[in-house]
Amino acid sequence: MSNARRFWATAVTVALVSVSISPAHAETIVRKSTSYFQIGGKTAAEIDDELTRKGPMTQMTGNRHPGATQIRFGGDLTYVRKGERCAIEDARVTLDTKIILPRWKNRKRATKELGFIWDALSADIKRHEERHAEIARQYARDLEKALRRLPTQDNCDKMQDKVAEVTDRITLAHDEAQMKFDRIEAKNFQNRMARILRYKSGRASQD
Repeated sequence: MSNARRFWATAVTVALVSVSISPAHAETIVRKSTSYFQIGGKTAAEIDDELTRKGPMTQMTGNRHPGATQIRFGGDLTYVRKGERCAIEDARVTLDTKIILPRWKNRKRATKELGFIWDALSADIKRHEERHAEIARQYARDLEKALRRLPTQDNCDKMQDKVAEVTDRITLAHDEAQMKFDRIEAKNFQNRMARILRYKSGRASQD
């Protein structure tokens, strides 16, 4: 598909960890969901156009994409006094990821060649978005560990400042990791698709 390369700046929506004084005694909680948008088209060019027109719109890029991963961090902290100092008693980070993928309504009526192309493209879109979700999970766990390791502070106002500092640092690192992944994926897209199509063609010839 001639314009496929432009799609690979995938949406990542991030909200900073919210801090509240409430009991928290669980480890990182990850919730994941998947939704689909339907596209038509009977040729590669028409599918490309459908993805351009109907793919999820993202605020980060202002463009539509063939798939997207919406990411939201949240959580709770429990503060406790230890003598005259303030400490983190417990920290819980939550992560919600929503993967949005295309579903082609004409797949069953497609020619063999176009079916190969679609299967390769849709599988690559899914793999790409799943990796975005996995990157988010890694950083959610890193954030929870970092918050739990925070040393005691003179008072809880200072502790809140430390929490904000750690949260900002790790969520920024998360955003940079997501963007780096997109850059690498975009650079390697053509070669990756060619390998997938050769593999699928080889498997089909054996059947």
